[in-house]
Amino acid sequence: MNKHSKISIRFFDDREVRAVWDEVNSKWWFSVLDIVAVLTDQDDYTKTRNYWKYLKAKLKKENNELVSDTNQLKLLANDGKRYLTDVLDYNGIISLGKQFPSTKANRFIEWFTYSDETIDGKSKTKAYALFESSFIDSIEAGTIKGLQQIHAYLFGGLYDFAGQIRKKNISKGGFKFAMVQYLDNTLKQIEQMPESTFEEIVDKYVEMNIAHPFMEGNGRSTRIWLDLIFKKRLKLCVDWSKINKNDYMNSMVKSSTDSSTLNNLLKNALTDEINSREMYMKGIDYSYYYEEN
Repeated sequence: MNKHSKISIRFFDDREVRAVWDEVNSKWWFSVLDIVAVLTDQDDYTKTRNYWKYLKAKLKKENNELVSDTNQLKLLANDGKRYLTDVLDYNGIISLGKQFPSTKANRFIEWFTYSDETIDGKSKTKAYALFESSFIDSIEAGTIKGLQQIHAYLFGGLYDFAGQIRKKNISKGGFKFAMVQYLDNTLKQIEQMPESTFEEIVDKYVEMNIAHPFMEGNGRSTRIWLDLIFKKRLKLCVDWSKINKNDYMNSMVKSSTDSSTLNNLLKNALTDEINSREMYMKGIDYSYYYEEN
């Protein structure tokens, strides 16, 4: 296995920050250009690259260690190819952020420093680990128990209700999810739903979303559950990076009355790369990004 094969995509203000895991030194390396683009609010790649060139020359003149701390690793670009790009480790990124004295830079450093320490950050680390564990092979695809197993794995030790079906009514944006007094029955009915075709699987997923069986963490758990059903039944999974956050959220809101938009989104993002570590990791990155406010 490639020592730099674990890829992560984090999001700050809806902008991607790519990272790659260094197995040998046990640390993440982050794309400098992504962070410069974030801090300069720049969409033009050439301008971002030129700014980093200018900043690097300035720092070199000042004998700033940041330049010598910069490494080069291959990162996946938008065209699907890998290119050597400048990267910095955790401490390097904080030092880089300090070269941009602005409210945005302060907010970025705060986000960067604490994002892995939140419940979501810790849960995301667990979600990454699920792929590496043999436990993923024992999860029941398409059953309530299977969904509870996923939820318990992602949120165990973080929420005291990890893996437990909720005992309270919940709603979101004015939409009331399945009432508690009917929830057990509803979940049994969903479990019995067929799942042999793409359309049947999506219908089952939509119904599970309407049920919303947990107090928190439904979306993240149910997307993994959906992928496990696709893998088992169709030998396919979803490339979540192809699905825009707003498009996905809007299609999920509409799906309780009309799931055609969701169907199209998912169908166009299907891939047969079901054993790809990178596809899974990328899927987790996007899944957690969907839940960010």
